[in-house]
Amino acid sequence: MLRAMLTLGAIRDALSDYEPRSVTANAKRRAAVALILREGERGPEVLFIERATRDGDPWSGHMAFPGGRLEDGDPHLRAAAVRETLEEVGVDLADAEILGQLDDMEGHHAADTRMLISAFAFLVRGTPDVSPNHEVRQAFWFPVGDLLDPDRHVDYPMERFGVGSYPGILVGLPDRHVVWGLTYKFLEVFLHTIGHPLPDRWGDLPEFIRPPHRQKS
Repeated sequence: MLRAMLTLGAIRDALSDYEPRSVTANAKRRAAVALILREGERGPEVLFIERATRDGDPWSGHMAFPGGRLEDGDPHLRAAAVRETLEEVGVDLADAEILGQLDDMEGHHAADTRMLISAFAFLVRGTPDVSPNHEVRQAFWFPVGDLLDPDRHVDYPMERFGVGSYPGILVGLPDRHVVWGLTYKFLEVFLHTIGHPLPDRWGDLPEFIRPPHRQKS
């Protein structure tokens, strides 16, 4: 029943009516990511990347959406997401349908000082070729409906910022493919917006770590 309701049409309608939270903080750097959807055999699928392992990169090897920093030649943030997606996985979003924008998120101050990240949702037709570059170890499509499976909801151990663990979703190999952190927060906002919210698993984690709709009023 859930999969029957989780359609691209329903996702399109929900995102078209959504007014994203815009952060006006004076961030030193801006970045943008692309939440890319396609129609799969079992319903809508989303594209994830596994970052390549690189010395000095605090997010080395982690799961993410394609994307990166705004550059001088980018006319706007969405263009940065489009450019970075083409560079990282070879998927051209120039003709993709723009479904909408999600809430802005602030990067953790201990990892990337005053970075503000925007996320844009796109729909691609058919099955575009995915060709990861040197920055990406692996890229793959994953059913959106499976993100809601409680058996895939795991804790991601993370001691770097004084927090024992973060909520995570297992999307592949247990020792490699766990979505957590900023990507998890974007996913949580996305699923909340389309009417299929994840359970609240933030517990006693600090307010600044939570996504906007999980923060206490």
